[in-house]
Amino acid sequence: MKLRSFVAPAITGIVLSLTQGIAVEAAEVKVIAGGAFAPALRELGPQFERTTGHKLVIQYGILGTIKQQIEGGEEFDLVIVPAALLDGAAKQGKIAAGTRTEIARVGMAVAARAGSPKPDISSVDAFKGALLGAKSVTFPPEGAVGVHLAKVFDRLGIVEEMKAKTKPQKNIEHVPQAVAAGEAELGFAPSTVLVSAGGVELVGPFPPELQTYIVFTMGVGSAARQPDAAKALINYLTTPDAVAVIRAKGFEPAPSRQ
Repeated sequence: MKLRSFVAPAITGIVLSLTQGIAVEAAEVKVIAGGAFAPALRELGPQFERTTGHKLVIQYGILGTIKQQIEGGEEFDLVIVPAALLDGAAKQGKIAAGTRTEIARVGMAVAARAGSPKPDISSVDAFKGALLGAKSVTFPPEGAVGVHLAKVFDRLGIVEEMKAKTKPQKNIEHVPQAVAAGEAELGFAPSTVLVSAGGVELVGPFPPELQTYIVFTMGVGSAARQPDAAKALINYLTTPDAVAVIRAKGFEPAPSRQ
């Protein structure tokens, strides 16, 4: 009787442990990510799901939209966003302590319609000339590239000239689409967005004096429903195999990983 009394609770404990393990493996992880990181995550996400059993629900957005979501209290398990945005969210208590992880960086670039002439943008003067010579340009004003371009236009003294020829986009992925469709002559976006798009060709990166980088940084939400699964995704995205895929998509190592 004593043996049976011991075995029954033990078996029950094992079953409960296995059930809990299955629940963890089947976790649905909500991820909010910058649109420029989509090329990497679209390949790595399914691999992570097959490896772990988790399911990723990913919402892509631009800088301004994500900032509003986080500040508005939208729930998430993991964010993959520019470092400044994540650090601001951390100060507001939105990011779990000890989970900040830099993953990669990407610079800004210019694209033109495939087969069309490509302007010289190799220097500050050439870049300015290309902007003034273009009939139309496109980018998301509330995205990281749009915020940076506002500063560039001001530095070059062409704010008013560019207002008249700018065709704004709400989503970073719409930039190459608009250029490919002939709706805009030049498109501005993080290089990873342009390299992976069809119907456009990369003119080149911004000149060094005008370049800026998005340092994509991950963090688990302080109110995450699936914090362990979110941490598992962070660990997965920093494995050598995942890093190789990220670099193949056009990203550079983050400052902390150089």
